[in-house]
Amino acid sequence: MNHPIPTLLRWALLPLLLVLAATATAAPRAWLDRDQIVQGETVTLNIEAGLMSPAPDYSPLEAQFQLSGHSSQRGFSGGTGQTASYTLFAVALRPRRDGVLTIPALTVGKERTAPLSLVVKPAPDDPPSGAKGDVFIESAPDDTRPYVQQSVGWVVRLFSAVPIVSGTLDQPAPEGASFQRVGDDAQYSRTLNGRQYQVVERRFMLVPERSGPLQVPGASFEGRGTSGLFDDMFGGGRGGRLSAGVGPRTIEVQPVPADAPQPWLPLHDLKLRYRANPAELRQGLAATLTIEAVADGATGAQMPELTLPPIDGVQVFPERAQVDERFVDGRPRATVTRSFSLVPGRTGTVELSGVRLGWWDVVGGQAREARLPKLSWEVEPGAAGFDASPSPATGPVAEGRGDSPVPAPGDSLSTTGGTEDRAAWVAATVLFAVLWLLTLLLALHWRQQRTAPASPAGARAALATSAPAPGALKKVLDTGSFDEVVQVLCAMAQPPAASVDALARRLAAPAQREALEAMQQARWGEGDGPAARARLREAFAHGPEWTPTAPPGTSMLPPLYPPG
Repeated sequence: MNHPIPTLLRWALLPLLLVLAATATAAPRAWLDRDQIVQGETVTLNIEAGLMSPAPDYSPLEAQFQLSGHSSQRGFSGGTGQTASYTLFAVALRPRRDGVLTIPALTVGKERTAPLSLVVKPAPDDPPSGAKGDVFIESAPDDTRPYVQQSVGWVVRLFSAVPIVSGTLDQPAPEGASFQRVGDDAQYSRTLNGRQYQVVERRFMLVPERSGPLQVPGASFEGRGTSGLFDDMFGGGRGGRLSAGVGPRTIEVQPVPADAPQPWLPLHDLKLRYRANPAELRQGLAATLTIEAVADGATGAQMPELTLPPIDGVQVFPERAQVDERFVDGRPRATVTRSFSLVPGRTGTVELSGVRLGWWDVVGGQAREARLPKLSWEVEPGAAGFDASPSPATGPVAEGRGDSPVPAPGDSLSTTGGTEDRAAWVAATVLFAVLWLLTLLLALHWRQQRTAPASPAGARAALATSAPAPGALKKVLDTGSFDEVVQVLCAMAQPPAASVDALARRLAAPAQREALEAMQQARWGEGDGPAARARLREAFAHGPEWTPTAPPGTSMLPPLYPPG
């Protein structure tokens, strides 16, 4: 039986889409392909604007940069039922001096981009060791003595003084480490010994799995460049063939220190801050607290989960963390932002003891702890006290509290906005009416769906429990807390285990049960944390070994009647 509700929904959404399309305008977005360069190199400035946008005005850049390589292209992007058209402008910038340079806001039609910062380091006194010939390769890590499970940035640069028509740049992966490519290739030019080279920079992330010497194979390039007229006619010379290579490199991987905090988090730096802090709390009403962690030398997958300590008298509802990953100074940098909804259950003073996160300083070789200061609020009567007065709105703040101004009851509001204000009120009224109609139709549609009987297959699917993703156990054994290890192991059991004791009874390998016992002692402060983690990694290196269970549908009792 067909219902008319979906058709009505489409007609109800049409005015809403028209209003949003007429009022929404996306500002142009500008970004650099690299945030730090060396004097003599070029950096690409990209600007994404509307499909019919005119070319940006680059004249404010000429005082600090030499401009070249102007280009533009139009494209379309889509996903989740939405499509957007855009024009991408690009220009190559060569700084006239070193230092911290500011790329000013540029005008694109009637809009302006946001300003950007670029760090230009002085040119090195000595060129790369292989800076000879038409083509050569430079390959180097950001740390030659990393720790186990430390994220090491590995950069391979291909320098070419002649145009390359085609070719392959190969960097084999080493044994005993995770090695994966990060991001897209960066292309720029660089002047060495008075000669200009085109550079292709490829980034990798190396994560050692064990301590000791680790040899990384050398990178190589095979390709073809533009050949001369006589080479093409008579086959002389090398025929445009190009090749370059660099030898293998060995780094010394250090073991996890005995006094390292758990979970193990080797970093160059870690900073915590409050992005948003509610100015006040009201009983029964939700307020948002946002925390940001910036980890220099880690990916988002290596970062532990941001949590809040218990707050007496306040319920805490965490939201999904937002992760932004970049490659800075030759190594990964992760920015994790997570918001928490705070709902007080009583009035009076409530306190947050502060957030702490332990990490290991790979530069200083010592344990450190990032801390946030304590917070205190005086909870006022709210929903529970039938007090409907709204709380002041707050926006993101760097640290501490941020209060937004609220008009006093006696303040007057100007109503002489003119035609633009009246148009805005008309649009808001239309939007409110459409949303009201949409809510009514959705309620009718959901009511019809709820009256339909649920199928047995749907009921079974609702009760099914999904197993952890492949690789989840290895990840938590390397970087997770012991609580996360327990959660993943219990979820891997089918059906899931309810506790550590139940999990241990279902494990067949004695070494795995002993590793769990050592972990429990470490969890409650009576054992050695790093040693317990090492035993867990060794015991569960190939996954849990379960005791045999009867096939589904098999009865544990003997048959009532002999089989006939």
